[in-house]
Amino acid sequence: MSAEADALTVVNQLRDLAADPLNRRAIIEDQGCLPGLILFLDHPNPQVVYSALLAMRYLAECRANREKMKSELGMMLSLQNVMQKGTSPGETKLLASEIYEILQSAGKEEAEQAEAAAASCRRKAHFFLGSNNKRAKTVVLHIDGLDDSTRRGLCEEALLKIRGVISFTFQMAVKRCVVRIRSDLKAEALGTAINSTKVMKAQQVVKTDSGGELMVPFQEDSVVLVEENTDIPDYLPEEESPSREQDKAVTRIGSITDGMGWLSTAANFLSRSFYW
Repeated sequence: MSAEADALTVVNQLRDLAADPLNRRAIIEDQGCLPGLILFLDHPNPQVVYSALLAMRYLAECRANREKMKSELGMMLSLQNVMQKGTSPGETKLLASEIYEILQSAGKEEAEQAEAAAASCRRKAHFFLGSNNKRAKTVVLHIDGLDDSTRRGLCEEALLKIRGVISFTFQMAVKRCVVRIRSDLKAEALGTAINSTKVMKAQQVVKTDSGGELMVPFQEDSVVLVEENTDIPDYLPEEESPSREQDKAVTRIGSITDGMGWLSTAANFLSRSFYW
């Protein structure tokens, strides 16, 4: 088989692989296929050129490929040469022009999307920083009876039930818990929740003017009614955590697995033909 026939066979196979959307990212990510297709645009056989353009047109349908194709060395210039070459058939020129316009607009599309995303962020920032949104505050609790992991678990359950609690961390060595809450939630609500465990008692730790610390007990007879979280999700058991399955890979079933053998063959052919 002649070199010209080999070229036509390979470019036709790449065209057929590119026709399947599942294959388009793999073809672009291969180091040899896209440069080879560009070189095919200068091939003396019009059928090879047209088939290479069809492959490029399929690849350009994937938006994620466009910027890579546009920035590939020789891509835009080669398309222009096909469009301007007097011996190129009219259909070939139209196809090259269509691809050129798609890639040329790739940068504009990304800029427009970035501007739209920025505008959306500005709108969200305006909403969250409005007068109806209050800032969070931090409350430090000293918890008598916070002696072990069992007591800590009881404390966690009590705090998680309070709507308005954002986060909390424990300092077991000093029997403390640092809680982030909405500013409209009273610290007394935390004390009520901890005291409801019947085995622990909370006091608030506050800073004095001199920089020291002061333990402020919550009133014994004060019970603050708070809104509870009723839809707390269950934690995924550690033995079932997806992070434990790192040795297993998920493969999407599709023609990409069938075409990778030919893709490798095509890349090898391009490497032998154009790189030395």
